[in-house]
Amino acid sequence: MLYLVGLGLGDAKDITVKGLEAVRRCRRVYLEAYTSVLTVGKEALEEFYGKELILADREMVEQEADSLLKEADVCDVAFLVVGDPFGATTHSDLVLRAVKLGIPYQVIHNASIMNAVGCCGLQLYSFGETVSIVFWTDTWKPESFFDKIEKNRRSGMHTLCLLDIKVKEQSLENLMKGRKIYEPPRYMSVNQAAEQLLAIIQNRRLQGENPETTENTICVGLARVGASDEKIAAGTLQQMSSVELGGPLHSLIVTGTMHPLELEMLKLFSVDSSSFENNACQRTT
Repeated sequence: MLYLVGLGLGDAKDITVKGLEAVRRCRRVYLEAYTSVLTVGKEALEEFYGKELILADREMVEQEADSLLKEADVCDVAFLVVGDPFGATTHSDLVLRAVKLGIPYQVIHNASIMNAVGCCGLQLYSFGETVSIVFWTDTWKPESFFDKIEKNRRSGMHTLCLLDIKVKEQSLENLMKGRKIYEPPRYMSVNQAAEQLLAIIQNRRLQGENPETTENTICVGLARVGASDEKIAAGTLQQMSSVELGGPLHSLIVTGTMHPLELEMLKLFSVDSSSFENNACQRTT
């Protein structure tokens, strides 16, 4: 049996009882280590689960999944995922491969950022399409995600922006030379995401457009959701470029049309209540 087990968002104890029971009866336990991170390390998980964990990086899951599945054909194997198992398409691919090989599988769900964002007070059913914001480089500055934010805004919907994670990445030079030398991990902050959005807005105006999303659009920055030091800040997009939320992981919400109840909740986390209210009231119903 292959078990795909969601770990939730906080620490080792966020695993469900069903998930913990599955982990403890498995002979091999893999920890997926590239689509997200927990606020605790591998050692803390091993101590709580009573099991040795095998770190599974992107290269292993994408290129050596068959060996993992061969193990699951002869014994119980758990594949642990921060958040919910289906928070990344890679894990759907793992299930499809298991089915083709005739290996039974069981999914044990848990909380993920996709539903935990409700902690800021915005209603989950008012969210539109989720987008990912990637790190720009000197030669690559994609803007396609901004069009989805604009589409959501025109429909009055909020947008959850998942921010880039760079784990075990190689420089172009090392990649071309085949050297297994990896760059230090990088996690995009709310500040960096806001700065890129502000740059896109300026670019669009230079092209003669009038973006629906502006410097004064109310946004919500979230950090370490589900952890004891969770932090939430609500304010304008401009304010998000300088707000301090601490260490990873961060997420950003660009709001759409807000219900008065949503607005009241966001006031609890406002960076500057006066500017927040002046801008937010323009988008309430």
